[in-house]
Amino acid sequence: WRVVRACNLRKGTSRRALPERSACARKVRLRDRAAAVEERTFGLRAEGPATGSRRRNSIGPVVNGMREPKESFERSRAREYQPAAAPRTCPRAVRVMGGRMPASVAGERLSASLLAGVVRGWRPACLLAWLVLAAGGVRAEAGAEALRILMLGDSLTAGYGLASGDALPVRLEAALRDRGLDVRVIDAGVSGDTTAGGLARLEWALADRPHAVIVALGANDALRAIDPAVSRSNLDRLLRALAERRLPVLLAGMLAPRNLGPDYGAKFDAIYPEVAERHGALLHPFLLDGVATVAALNQADGLHPNAAGVEVIVERILPNVLCLVGRTGHPAAAAARATEKETHCPAGG
Repeated sequence: WRVVRACNLRKGTSRRALPERSACARKVRLRDRAAAVEERTFGLRAEGPATGSRRRNSIGPVVNGMREPKESFERSRAREYQPAAAPRTCPRAVRVMGGRMPASVAGERLSASLLAGVVRGWRPACLLAWLVLAAGGVRAEAGAEALRILMLGDSLTAGYGLASGDALPVRLEAALRDRGLDVRVIDAGVSGDTTAGGLARLEWALADRPHAVIVALGANDALRAIDPAVSRSNLDRLLRALAERRLPVLLAGMLAPRNLGPDYGAKFDAIYPEVAERHGALLHPFLLDGVATVAALNQADGLHPNAAGVEVIVERILPNVLCLVGRTGHPAAAAARATEKETHCPAGG
């Protein structure tokens, strides 16, 4: 009779007549099954046609062309706003913590992840496993973490016109590793950059959290004949920002082209020694020492070093970079300090 009433059939309609309203009949039967599941789950029985009750407000809204019992409808709506059940197994991120997630990432996110896990209701055993694996990974990496040196520069740093393996940061890193130092040199060179550009992107460049910084900017300032006072101000602000972060700095100097006149040359060339002394930074007087004006060591433009020229730059700057490493608190500093006698590192740090 329920199907008959829901489908607006006359009483006494035989089962053979139901196929005429088969779609309606299917909907009613599906609704009955849902009500049965709901009853088993919640221990409640919906009011309405199923119990013969025709009380006011016992019928809910129309759903799929039929009226829903009000209580059934309200319970289904209430379930929509209930929080999802807690997962019964560890999330994949936890399961792979010990094998796939870098320990540095685990260490940085451990506290936040554990808190999120408690909120989401992960099992205590799962959280404990995460803690043990992550803490073990952090300890393992802490002892083997490479010293990071950021090289902030222009096209001379970025390796303009060279294969990626011949760029200055790559060759400098290789030279340091040949000395037994676990060092990573981060390439933060942008072709065409000036001291103003380097200052503007300093925060972005420091996202890699280096232990030390090599500043190799100013070549484009000279080529564009930018006022030396402007370049000095930019470098001064840049080194001040690094000093506030307690990062040791090596300032790689640059010389102005002689065709800009002696006045400009004298003002520009004096920038690097004065700024380095003011901030207690190490100074490499001229980045292109031994390479500038040597045709065999430069590309066709006469401005950018070729692969052989990069090797000369590395050879000349390496002693100062070793001094820079010695100023860090990294374990590699001990090995670098052993070379201070031969490199004559200045006092400080």
